[in-house]
Amino acid sequence: MVLGRSGLRDLKVVDVTRAVGCSPATFYQYFRDVPSAVLVLAEEVGEEALPLGDLLEVDWRGPDGFDAAHRLVDGFLAYWDDHRVVLRTRNLAAQEGDARFRDVRNQSLRPLTEGFARTLVDPDGRPRRVYVTPYAAAAALVAMLERMAAFHTDLEGYGVTRAEVVATTARIIHTTIAG
Repeated sequence: MVLGRSGLRDLKVVDVTRAVGCSPATFYQYFRDVPSAVLVLAEEVGEEALPLGDLLEVDWRGPDGFDAAHRLVDGFLAYWDDHRVVLRTRNLAAQEGDARFRDVRNQSLRPLTEGFARTLVDPDGRPRRVYVTPYAAAAALVAMLERMAAFHTDLEGYGVTRAEVVATTARIIHTTIAG
């Protein structure tokens, strides 16, 4: 992928059009600039994470809770592995202050954040755990999940397997939610 070779700042329209086999004129019919095109790609990639939110509908305090956490973490790491270049670019642009990329990132992670927050609230609307604020805890869990997905391959250089990263991250998330 041409985005992985040069990054968002250095990527030129001519690089994109050569890679996809169209003319710059055609590119400009659809996009104002390269970041606009990457933003659309990031939106599409973000939608692919939506099915993971379904795993938050399981009662994580029940016997299937840890298995759901494990599948969620494993699925999220696989999602990141499949789209690493786009997600890394999206996050870097968001961190550098591009509000468009920040909004796309927040939108794609919102189902997980809101799903985690729901698991930390009793049916009467009170937090199940008095020592956490549900939305803040949910945001922390999503941040950890995303960070582990982005850098799990770095840990493998220290002898930590992907399976160990998944199991450990799932245990932390499950413990936070289920106690």
